[in-house]
Amino acid sequence: MTLQTAQAARRAKWELVAIVPMMLATIVAYVERERIFGVDTPIRISAAIVMVALGWALARDLGRFSAPALFRRMDPATAGTMGFLIRLAFLVVAAIAALRVAGLDPRTLAVGGAITAVVIGLAAQQTLGNLIAGVVLISVRPFKVGDRVRLQAGGLAGQIEGVVASLGLLYTTFAAGQDSIMVPNNVVLSAAVVPLREPASVDLRARVRPDVKTSDVQALLEEAIATPVRGEPTIALEEIQADEVVLRIRATPLADSDGPKLADEVLAAVAAVTHEAEAERQAA
Repeated sequence: MTLQTAQAARRAKWELVAIVPMMLATIVAYVERERIFGVDTPIRISAAIVMVALGWALARDLGRFSAPALFRRMDPATAGTMGFLIRLAFLVVAAIAALRVAGLDPRTLAVGGAITAVVIGLAAQQTLGNLIAGVVLISVRPFKVGDRVRLQAGGLAGQIEGVVASLGLLYTTFAAGQDSIMVPNNVVLSAAVVPLREPASVDLRARVRPDVKTSDVQALLEEAIATPVRGEPTIALEEIQADEVVLRIRATPLADSDGPKLADEVLAAVAAVTHEAEAERQAA
């Protein structure tokens, strides 16, 4: 989940580099419309449409770009909620600004646009339904970011299981191993949510010989581990020294009772590449 968030933040950063100048250019074109183009109404309408599109992209990318900083400073649940509120706030600001640019007063539009609102509501009922469902999920909080849950509903063609990665305006994202599953918020709201207790994971800090590659350790783990696990074991390079390399190995069993057995298998897998094993071979 952390890797996916960091990758999304990097993509959002470069998209913001392009979106912000486009937004500024649109504002300048609107302000100087009569001097530059010599017309008023067509430029107002065009600027309003462009500002809505750019505002949506800006809100999305600002939420993604701020996600790593929020996760570093807050717990996952609060960070997910703050990211949602940031996207929603910028989206509302962009919509109001577009209405002003188009020459429409939001109060007048609310009073005199009932028929238009009904037509748009019917045409975009799926989008509006997902948006409202997202607000309800944020308010009620049947789960929070970082929880492992199982959703059961007809709209899911059965059930899905994963870790809640983010709560979006239209979708809730679940991490299932290395994959991401985006489920519409109205489907999530109508589904039965089954919280799943995450079994205790095996977390090993291993000191191996400097000539050992992480791919070699991964192959040893795949060969030695027979216990059912949640996703593939992960290996992180923590430290490199002259005479050793420090690796952190994490693996989570499907059942909590399989933790000791999984720990034995992980230890057996890395035993052949540790300093102790090398010293025993030299002594023999």
